[in-house]
Amino acid sequence: MTTSLKASWEKALALISENVSLQQFNTWFKPIVFDSFKEKEKTLVLKVPSPFVYEYLEENYVDLLSKVLKRTFCEDVKLAYRVVTDKEHKLTTVIEAEPTDNDLARQAKTRANQVPSPLDAATPQELDSQLNPHQTFNNFIEGDSNKLPRAVGLSIAEHPNSTQFNPMFIYGPSGCGKTHLVNAIGVRIKQLYPQSRVLYVSARLFQVQFVDATRQGAINDFIHFYQSIDVLIVDDIQEWISAPKTQNTFFHIFDHLFRNGKRIIMASDRPPVDLQGMPERLLTRFACGLIAELEKPNKQLCIDILKSKIRRDGLQIPDDVVNYIAQTANGSVRDLQGVINSLMAFSVVYNCNIDIRLAQRIVNRAVKADDKPLTIDDILETVCRHFNVTTAAVHSKSRKHDIVVARQVTMYLAQKYTKMTSARIGKLIGSRDHSTVIHSCNSVLQRMKVDSPFQNEVESIENSFKLKKSL
Repeated sequence: MTTSLKASWEKALALISENVSLQQFNTWFKPIVFDSFKEKEKTLVLKVPSPFVYEYLEENYVDLLSKVLKRTFCEDVKLAYRVVTDKEHKLTTVIEAEPTDNDLARQAKTRANQVPSPLDAATPQELDSQLNPHQTFNNFIEGDSNKLPRAVGLSIAEHPNSTQFNPMFIYGPSGCGKTHLVNAIGVRIKQLYPQSRVLYVSARLFQVQFVDATRQGAINDFIHFYQSIDVLIVDDIQEWISAPKTQNTFFHIFDHLFRNGKRIIMASDRPPVDLQGMPERLLTRFACGLIAELEKPNKQLCIDILKSKIRRDGLQIPDDVVNYIAQTANGSVRDLQGVINSLMAFSVVYNCNIDIRLAQRIVNRAVKADDKPLTIDDILETVCRHFNVTTAAVHSKSRKHDIVVARQVTMYLAQKYTKMTSARIGKLIGSRDHSTVIHSCNSVLQRMKVDSPFQNEVESIENSFKLKKSL
């Protein structure tokens, strides 16, 4: 029987080869190995060399696989993958394939099978949470830069009905893991409380839905839908800075959820105090729970993240390559993942080992040296040299005119050229508070408008940044 099943798989491969290019077939289908076929469940299990290959097949070829297997095995065949998660220890895990579009089309058309709409409030038991199931606490690696937000997030996920830390406001620069963390909280809640209505939505999508509802005269349905959520997760909330109508609508949704003990989680690239352009009544609500900062990961955390992903993908990457990637990815988790995915693809397509030369080639394409952001130290050093003062003086409490000017210009340029918050900038420049940074930035801007020589000095410092980066 096994021989005939393997023959069916060989027939399936032949059909697949007729529908993809030779390179695609050799890269993604040739490494697949027939594992087993469970007659009772009508489930075909295929062994794939890594989670990366599994995810790529699911994203790009699941419909083709489904059609071919229905022809070569049986009409109601189900597909599962045995994924190699650790080549060194020969560890595998079995994952069921997601239903294809054709499979879903044959099911009865209900709201449960469609993208959530504001009009779904009438059927509260049917809601797609829009969470990414791959972003969990298991693969959110803990480090000094994320220890507190991760611990609080896990506590919230295990006790979502508690009023403690509600709302939770997470902020930090791009690539530090904010989206992963809020997804992990939502996924964990759904695991522990399956009946809970959890919804992840980007601020941009929320705004698009709001505009559409307004045009269709369905704004009340839109509000009622969001007021029916048990756990609302909104990402990139800074997108609403110039959207007063969206802000006002969210204010009423927020108030309703908060008064009824529902959980609210928000993520932004800056803390509430720096969301200038949003009404005070909304900012005070954002700040009334817990505000948690996610910093960019340091080198050690980058190494830990890389090694975790390498183990999951079943790769063999030397330590010197791992260290090189960690040093050059600018502390961005997205850059780290992008480099590893590219290394994996190159290794599979060109059948080559992953070494430092290949890593340098990938990193030079993915993480440009010219794009490396300026640091506070870069800015402070340049400003101090221009105004002929010492860095120690800028960090001190001195109120001498030339030192105050240097301090204010440093803060202004740090806010302009880094993604740090005002609170973080103040902490790094003499342990000032965020209000001092905001005042300094406003002072520099106002003076530049009326003092041309001063404006020329600031622009001269900025030009020195550009010259330094071009060398």
